[in-house]
Amino acid sequence: MEGGGGDAFGSSTAPLTWHDFLERMRHPSAADFVKSIKSFIVSFSNKAPDPENDSAAVQEFLANMEGAFRAHALWAGSSEEELESAGEGLEKYVMTKLFSRVFASVPEDANSDGELYEKMTLLQQFVRPENLDIMPAFQNETSWLLAQKELQKINMYKAPRDKLVCILNCCKVINNLLLNASISSNENPPGADEFLPVLIYVTIKANPPQLHSNLLYIQRYRRQSRLVSEAAYFFTNILSAESFIWNIDAQALTMDEIEFQKKMESARAHLLGLSTGTEHQQTETNLDAMEERLKSNRELDNTASVEEHHVPSQSYGINKDVDGKYNPLYNRLSISDLEKKGTTDLLKEENVNKYFQEYPFLFANAGDLTVDDVGSLLNCYKQLVLRCVALSKGMSIEMEMKVEDHEEVSREGGSSAEDLISQMEDSESKKVADDSTAEPEVFFSALDKQKESYAIDCKQSHCLLGLKWGKETNSCT
Repeated sequence: MEGGGGDAFGSSTAPLTWHDFLERMRHPSAADFVKSIKSFIVSFSNKAPDPENDSAAVQEFLANMEGAFRAHALWAGSSEEELESAGEGLEKYVMTKLFSRVFASVPEDANSDGELYEKMTLLQQFVRPENLDIMPAFQNETSWLLAQKELQKINMYKAPRDKLVCILNCCKVINNLLLNASISSNENPPGADEFLPVLIYVTIKANPPQLHSNLLYIQRYRRQSRLVSEAAYFFTNILSAESFIWNIDAQALTMDEIEFQKKMESARAHLLGLSTGTEHQQTETNLDAMEERLKSNRELDNTASVEEHHVPSQSYGINKDVDGKYNPLYNRLSISDLEKKGTTDLLKEENVNKYFQEYPFLFANAGDLTVDDVGSLLNCYKQLVLRCVALSKGMSIEMEMKVEDHEEVSREGGSSAEDLISQMEDSESKKVADDSTAEPEVFFSALDKQKESYAIDCKQSHCLLGLKWGKETNSCT
């Protein structure tokens, strides 16, 4: 890279940049700087989100502060590289503090994230390298996993520079792989026509959550004077990749329109847990069948409302309507029926992805996981166990409660709605008290193997990035 920001992305400069900035800010003569920075953060945080104005305000503040650094005695006699490091440290500090305020700060950004994530989730089920006209000589999906992992790290960081580094590392891995492939196959050196399709494919497969907001965040808050040269080139490429994915259609994938729509529907059904049969089986058959089952359930409910005075002895689903009459079939759907009904309702949703965003590992492969993911997975497992146990216990208590209610009604010939509500509240309180003591313990026997696999991946990734591997450098920078 050229210019003052050329070394800003070196693997060894990031921690030095950050720690050097913090050390200088601790100096007594930097008191005015500290006061100005804190004042800006407080005043900025108290304003309503406005991405365009927010970006302009941050860019102006960073420029003014960097100018003040150059004129201050703390940096007297400093090299251009040291001044650049001060600017990098300032940007990281300010944007880390403001991250929750400016990242995806408006509903439009969050909605776009969901739509893009959902589309890539569907596309990654059937898009192949040949759909993007990637030459066979350049196809290497196993090695592309390294590029995917670099891009997937983007949400681990808050500073614009650190997020940008993840993109650059992803692009460098792709670039080096293409270069090696061209040498091995005696092809011409790869250019933009070879690079962009691979980046598009890797982006679809990686599908990092909130990609749209991450790119906007870098555009808005990365210091403009540093978004140049190699960084600007690769960043422009991923913007192009995002635009292509947004507008992807049958023609873009050299695919028949009917086939494209069929594959999209099949992918959607597959992700919702439906059995779609063979690759060529049409999803509409499944949807029609589910609609019929749902229709049957509705008819069953209607029958129940007509026969609401009849209380069969085997029915536990006893409840009172508002008018005091009993509906014996109320809430008698089985867990399986509820799942099927929920699946049908999900298929009707325009933005299905919003229901899955809090489950980051739902579509992950085993090879995508790292040691850093163990903590999150353990937490997810604990939540799953607690919810499952609570649901199971809750259903058991509810069933017993309804049987008791039925017997009480049979003996007394009736019961007020207030009494039933009171019994339900008492049972619910008991259930919560019982469930609060649950504390499952989990053991990961394969953790050592996971660490070893992760270390190998890191070594391979660093090699492709042209970086030196060290035991202390578990970072994308």
